[in-house]
Amino acid sequence: MLLLILSINNERYAIESRQVVEVIPLVILKSLPHKPEYIAGVFNYRGRIVPVIDLSELMAGKPSCENFSTRIVLVKYWGKNSTEVREPYILGLMAEQIVETLQKSESEFVDSNIQIDAAPYLGKMIVDTQGMIQCLRIENLLSETQQVNLLAESGRNAEF
Repeated sequence: MLLLILSINNERYAIESRQVVEVIPLVILKSLPHKPEYIAGVFNYRGRIVPVIDLSELMAGKPSCENFSTRIVLVKYWGKNSTEVREPYILGLMAEQIVETLQKSESEFVDSNIQIDAAPYLGKMIVDTQGMIQCLRIENLLSETQQVNLLAESGRNAEF
């Protein structure tokens, strides 16, 4: 399995490449009034309004730095507990140091056996020569309430 590696607060995280639509440079985002701090804003992506979550703000409580390597990863987002067959939304994930990919087999993933209710998006881990990499479960990034509030206006984004 091919993984996209990113850095948040000097820790490495991975997203499965099959969930990634595109990695784009940091763009100017439109801010939304009264938004949660981890919502960086929205932008127009090929005629669709795409919400962007600042992973650093969500996970570490501080906004991503505007480094040259800070990017927005556009991912397919089906949502939590989705049972109906439908097209995914596109969700933007802002993170620092998105600079590498890594090929790992499914057998190399290790379950930490720790469940953190405030962070259901944390998945299995991988250990390599540089340390541990936490996999992100994109489908668990937003609660059901957050999905309704954030994604209702953006509509389905099937054209990728």
